[in-house]
Amino acid sequence: MTIRTIRATLVAATAAALSLGLAAPALAAAPAGTGHKETRRAMAAAVEAGVPGVTLTAKDGHGTWAATEGVGNLRTGAPRSAEDRYRVGSITKTFVATVLLQLEAEGRLSLDDKVDKWLPGLVRGNGHDGSRITLRQLLNHTSGIFNYTDDEEFARTYFLKDGFFEHRYDTKKPEELVALAMTHKPEFEPGASWSYSNTNYVAAGMVIEKVTGRPYGDEVRDRVIKPLHLTGTSVPGTRVTVPGPSSRFYSKLAETTTGPTYDVTEINPSIAYSAGEMISNSRDLGRFYTALLRGRLLPREQLAEMTETVPVDATNSYGLGLMKTRLSCGITLWGHGGGIPGSISEAVTTKDGRHSLAFNFNGNWAGETATVVEAEFCGKGR
Repeated sequence: MTIRTIRATLVAATAAALSLGLAAPALAAAPAGTGHKETRRAMAAAVEAGVPGVTLTAKDGHGTWAATEGVGNLRTGAPRSAEDRYRVGSITKTFVATVLLQLEAEGRLSLDDKVDKWLPGLVRGNGHDGSRITLRQLLNHTSGIFNYTDDEEFARTYFLKDGFFEHRYDTKKPEELVALAMTHKPEFEPGASWSYSNTNYVAAGMVIEKVTGRPYGDEVRDRVIKPLHLTGTSVPGTRVTVPGPSSRFYSKLAETTTGPTYDVTEINPSIAYSAGEMISNSRDLGRFYTALLRGRLLPREQLAEMTETVPVDATNSYGLGLMKTRLSCGITLWGHGGGIPGSISEAVTTKDGRHSLAFNFNGNWAGETATVVEAEFCGKGR
């Protein structure tokens, strides 16, 4: 695992049709051997590759299905739960983009506003210029702003063993994260290319706070979490624990996939702020993306903006807080991946919301999330 791969665990830039007024029912893991055979095999393969455990929920035309594999606690051997809450990392970005688009729909801002209009002087230095970067370019990662988690010192401090255990409880202010990015040169001129940057979404969260006068997490809670009854979802701020039900989370904290495994469950998620601090569970994430793509959170105009993408590679493109991915079987999915030390997550849905999937690995050094996604949507024998 390279130092860049370790940094990428913070971002994981991958690529329930329930009534908004209904509380979600509890889910029980399906008995082994029933349905979704290829997905089960992919989950088992991830555990065999080294992931301690997997928790997953899918919804399709046959109903809602949940499954687990492996363990949630390496010390006790306790299994993972279908209800496990976990740190979702960069999946947070879709929530943040949704709030900004709601504010645009209300006429309180324009995505064509320059960053300097709301955060004067924040994005400035070493070639960065907030007077030339729009809010839209923050959300679709075409701003060129340097990704602060690519800073070598930041990576050593928070993703490697010695630094992690010394600094895991540090509180970082969003201004500090942006300031760190400003010590580097931009990746390119605004709008000239695409490059994933957590700094974009730290700034986006700060814009929400400037426009509304409230913490961005309060806006996410009142505009998305509460209306959708996402009972397992929260914006933790500086809280270092994951509320139950939950599992433990693990990392190698090294540039290798071998060696000791460390429990990294407790961490101050302010190192990610609005780029990746949220906590959720698989059921809630499925409901969120289904509701979003079905137009329950945004007017038609804003949803069209969100799903207008720029190319990333041969199979992926990026909208406003949404990754569009074309699978090997031709199916197109919308969603986001996310990583933070000890936790790798993925949440995707078809555009019509009929088939959704969300899952989490409680280890960040092994397993391929893409394999699980391909198995669920392209596999046989479901």
